[in-house]
Amino acid sequence: MRSVTIGSQLTRAGRRLAPIAIVLVVVSIAGVLVGSAFQAEKARVIPGPAVDQTASQATSEVAVLAAGCFWGVQGVYQHVKGVTNALSGYAGGQKRDADYERVSVGDTGHAESVQVTYDPRQISYGRILQIFFSVAHDPTQLNRQGPDFGTQYRSAIFPLNPDQARIAKGYIDQLNEARAFDKKIVTKIEMDRPFYPAEAYHQDFLVRNPRYPYIVINDLPKISELRRVFPDAYRDSPVLVAGSR
Repeated sequence: MRSVTIGSQLTRAGRRLAPIAIVLVVVSIAGVLVGSAFQAEKARVIPGPAVDQTASQATSEVAVLAAGCFWGVQGVYQHVKGVTNALSGYAGGQKRDADYERVSVGDTGHAESVQVTYDPRQISYGRILQIFFSVAHDPTQLNRQGPDFGTQYRSAIFPLNPDQARIAKGYIDQLNEARAFDKKIVTKIEMDRPFYPAEAYHQDFLVRNPRYPYIVINDLPKISELRRVFPDAYRDSPVLVAGSR
């Protein structure tokens, strides 16, 4: 599903909102019809990772995650205590292709991703991953999430160092061995993949467009599930990209 330009950028299948605030009624209806066939699933209650990062003196660290449409993933982490920024973008491909129109074709190697900056004194990398697997998406869906299909919507973790890679791999093995999900986790661990920020109109999208049909059907339920499953990690007031600049 990729947007097209007809005067302003409009979504072809009801998934994307134009950067210019002109949304055709037929597009919104299409979004409802498509999204209603893929109702957001409830979060899966899963154990935390047996192996997590060791304590450090760092005040800020970064995790890069792909879990389908970055609108909802960004929205989830913006409501997590200890997260200081969550930036939508692209990872897995080349810089020259880190553009929404190109990525939406599905052949650039990029995945819609979110760069999560967090304070390790308040939340660990393992806890970030626990929320990723439990709330942000269904890690058993291959190259898709809900109504979105293609490798650009794949489940992936982009470790920034060997320690993150070790924790991620160990946690996936732990969850598979415990049969925490009905099917095997298909999340890929992709090292040495730079992150490129998405266009400004994608940032803080959920917060700015809470009534957009795709958001209502697919993403707002994730925020509710975060509050239900991780009440100790939930923050009511989201941390915004706009506020971090």
